[in-house]
Amino acid sequence: MLTIQRRSVLGALAGLGMAAPLWAQSAPKGKLAPKLRIVIPAMSRTALDEAGRALGDALVGQGLSDEIEYENKEGGSGTAGLAWYVQKYGADPNALFMGDSNLVGALALQKPAVDLSKVKPIARLTSDYPVVVVAAASPLKTINELVERLRSNAKQTPMAIGAVGGADHVFAGLLAKAAGAKPEDAVYLPFARNFELVDAVMGGKAAAGVSSYGTFRAELAGGKLRALGVSSKKAAYGVKSVREQGLDVDLTNWRAVFTGAGVPAARQAEMVEGVKASLAYELWKKTLKESYWEQSWMSGPDLGSFIDFDVKTTQLMVQLLKLKA
Repeated sequence: MLTIQRRSVLGALAGLGMAAPLWAQSAPKGKLAPKLRIVIPAMSRTALDEAGRALGDALVGQGLSDEIEYENKEGGSGTAGLAWYVQKYGADPNALFMGDSNLVGALALQKPAVDLSKVKPIARLTSDYPVVVVAAASPLKTINELVERLRSNAKQTPMAIGAVGGADHVFAGLLAKAAGAKPEDAVYLPFARNFELVDAVMGGKAAAGVSSYGTFRAELAGGKLRALGVSSKKAAYGVKSVREQGLDVDLTNWRAVFTGAGVPAARQAEMVEGVKASLAYELWKKTLKESYWEQSWMSGPDLGSFIDFDVKTTQLMVQLLKLKA
């Protein structure tokens, strides 16, 4: 794999009698830029927001920038924020964009004019797995009992989820499909904020909830919720996977950072190196542990292929499961 080093790029420019680009001239040695911007297509205190701010803290903590400016642009399950970023910062060498599998699902559902072809992936940062939970007093004791209820009466078995089209939504749809229920009979209750999703399950508005383990960790620890299964291939978070319990279903939720398609390749390469270095920051590692995220670094052509495959797979699943925005 070809790695572009900053000094070699600047040296080549000098050798050709060309001035270094402004982003290179303004950055002190060892820094990406005195000030960077991170656009987060979600409201505050969501998982993607927490990941974006943790990345910003790590970039500052490792001396790669002095200041981070965050912009939360919610709407359309992330699609509004993507369109905003592309329009305003598509060629800005100091502006980053956070994205995840939830955004991929929203794009598959909504089919907006602006999609991930308008940005360039820098690095995949984290991954985790949706967990299925029920209230402590629920008569449902196993994932197979939930599946049986979905099979016999899907319309009366609503499932609380996070973002429409996101990993939670797709996983819940896969459970309904595994149950043999008609996709159009499955009922999904989307919630933008984690506490609303939790309240829906605990209050009986939803028969089950599907979200990241971090969403439910306090209530699971306190015995107010019970976990029936997790979407990983093997047990995670001390919870058996649904695959281990006989259901041929698994799914991973991921988060990544992007730059604009108009940003020069040399700058994109610098961003890859900078983001990679930032992940050694101790507070970043602490955030991973507290949020129950796995660090799942990927960059370069492998990341591009991974996202392309995920986009196509998600589009297919949205169609097969007849998910609606």
